[in-house]
Amino acid sequence: MNRRAHEPADLSALSGCAEELAEVFVSLASDIALVIDDSGVITRVAQSASTPMAPAAERWVGRHWVDTVTGETRRKIELLLSDAATSGLARRREVSHGIDSGGDIPVAYTALRLGKGGPVLAVGRDLRAIAAIQQRFQETQQELERSYWKARQAESHHDLLVQVATDAVLVVDAQTLLIVEADATASELLAHGAPLCGQPALQPFDAASRGPVRELLVSARSTGRPAEIHARLAGDSHAMVVSATPFRARDGMRLLLRVRGDEPASDASAGLNLALARLVDTTHDGVVVTDSAGRILVANPAFLRMAGADNEDLVRARPIADWVGRIAEDVPALIAGVHGHGIAQLVRTELRRGGSLPAIDVDVTAALLTEGDQECFGFTLRACAEPAAAPDTSPGSRLAAALTALEAGFDEALPSAPGLLARAQRLVQQHLVQHALECFAGDATRAAAALGLGTAEFLRLRDATADAPGGD
Repeated sequence: MNRRAHEPADLSALSGCAEELAEVFVSLASDIALVIDDSGVITRVAQSASTPMAPAAERWVGRHWVDTVTGETRRKIELLLSDAATSGLARRREVSHGIDSGGDIPVAYTALRLGKGGPVLAVGRDLRAIAAIQQRFQETQQELERSYWKARQAESHHDLLVQVATDAVLVVDAQTLLIVEADATASELLAHGAPLCGQPALQPFDAASRGPVRELLVSARSTGRPAEIHARLAGDSHAMVVSATPFRARDGMRLLLRVRGDEPASDASAGLNLALARLVDTTHDGVVVTDSAGRILVANPAFLRMAGADNEDLVRARPIADWVGRIAEDVPALIAGVHGHGIAQLVRTELRRGGSLPAIDVDVTAALLTEGDQECFGFTLRACAEPAAAPDTSPGSRLAAALTALEAGFDEALPSAPGLLARAQRLVQQHLVQHALECFAGDATRAAAALGLGTAEFLRLRDATADAPGGD
């Protein structure tokens, strides 16, 4: 085997021209060239006279090359010199020179030994321009990613607002598959305003869709995971998206059934989606999505106007209770109702507004939402057409009026004080029962729980006081 074929070329004849070669390399294809002796000391620095890479580099002459670079790249200089000594040619390595102004100059060097015992010629390219381009590219890429995810988050949040404002929501008993709660949208969309509570959950769908909807409900009940299908309503040829989400209520398993328009990738559907988005942005009803603790994630323009907030950033991450509720328990009671029943209604409460704007009365409803693994609540706030105080027909007002009338007849009732007290007790019980039923839209189970009574005991009390003497 020919050993000479694997040996580096003998460049000893060029060793005396090292300084001239350094100048040639700088003028042709590099930014800096160094001549280094066999002890690693720089003997010559060549740079462009008009645009030197490092003006202070002339002071490197007489210093060890390894001492001109930053600590983390000293090892690379040692490897460059070692490779050049061993094979005559060192592969490209990137190092950093420290400069007086406090920065670093990244340089890519290759090194060539000019014959055995000859000097090393190190030729370098300034990488600052490339590093700046790479840094700018990374910053641009990160900005694009931030913008993308911000847009995705905004789209997701806007979808939640559309969901709150337009979806029909039903709460279904998981065992019997009977509807136990329905919001106003569900009543209009699925039953044309007729009551839905107590009806089979399959009833609003056409005959061909009832089987798949039943499978959806049974699957969600048995797996404990949300599921979604396409189905058609009775008497309607348009496909709807039907989703079922299981949740644990106070008295057993429930299924939250949501029905919304289909979203195929068609021009007509795109127009529908745009219309829904505009509905959320232009409706007079406040629409708010909160996390499970009631902190606002997103709100529509109507809520911002109602609350007297200039922009969404002023309300985001703040508790909705900062604005909603006549008493401190209003919002916690509403959230507890959503946790327990999937849908909750607070018939009438107060919306406090920023600045000097007076508070207004609003009707509030809330429903459970699911966003991936996150539990959210969707609130809808509708300003009351008339102030609640005109006329004041609240249970407390009626009770006060009744007790006033009772007091007016006290003189003639004085001989029968025990009967008078019994009558007062019946009046109080009657108004408490009526108030509880009004707060929970006629749901006796929830009204009983609010009063700390069992359902059967509450129903007996309701029946006993319905026709009690002295009632309204």
